[in-house]
Amino acid sequence: MKATAVGLGLTLLSACAAFGQPASNLRFEVASIKPADPQEMGKFMIGMGGDPGRITYTGVSLKNVLMRAYRVRVYQIAGPSWIDNERFNISAKLPEGTTQDQVPEMLQNLLADRFKLTLHRETRDQSVYALITGKNGPRLQKSEIQPPPPGPNGPAGGGRGGTRMMIANGHIEARGATMPVLCDMLSNLLDRPVVDKTGVEGAYDITLDVSMDELAGMKKMGGRMGPGPAPGAAGPAPEGEAGGSIFTAIQALGLKLDSRKLPIDYIVVDGGEKQPTEN
Repeated sequence: MKATAVGLGLTLLSACAAFGQPASNLRFEVASIKPADPQEMGKFMIGMGGDPGRITYTGVSLKNVLMRAYRVRVYQIAGPSWIDNERFNISAKLPEGTTQDQVPEMLQNLLADRFKLTLHRETRDQSVYALITGKNGPRLQKSEIQPPPPGPNGPAGGGRGGTRMMIANGHIEARGATMPVLCDMLSNLLDRPVVDKTGVEGAYDITLDVSMDELAGMKKMGGRMGPGPAPGAAGPAPEGEAGGSIFTAIQALGLKLDSRKLPIDYIVVDGGEKQPTEN
């Protein structure tokens, strides 16, 4: 059963809907979750890799894991601030006979079992930036690091693959980044989601130098990850001319951030434990 809130462009799934419950009983054979070491002030690094029989995640937030578990992009996840702030190292072994394509279902069960996460889904009309190509086309450096093939439920199913990202005091480097991965990174920096509308395929090495002061000001405008309702619940971010060094840096790549309003499907974290149950 669905209920529609007139005037808000909001469709809510019934509270008794099955969404948010793990889709199967697939579980890792063994899984270790430990708090990650604090990162240096102004620096931010994560890793999401592994081999055919294991996953190895370092410095990840629950938001990073939710992206992989539910095959969504970063801007499609909302909830309390701790799902973005608390960082963990996760190592898990796949049961014999299972594949990496089944990892998302195992992650769903891991989050439910160890963090007691409860979720629901919403669709909202949301102010976004569409990443598009500039007048003269993109100016991007092809990467030797190739992205993984798309997962069974779309591009997000493949996770981050070999992408390597580092953010330090306004200097941003992404190696082997696809356009959706670039949009994920930008969504974390700006006041609203960034949606890939470039049509550009492949992986690239991207470097950006931006003003952290300007980015911090934009994040305050959005306030997108605080506790309570999903992004946009208090109204969309203000429309207006894009400004700030991030927009200039993106234009140098032959790309552009264009302000639009689009319907966005969200996964909303209703509750859970900040720290996992013991290994």
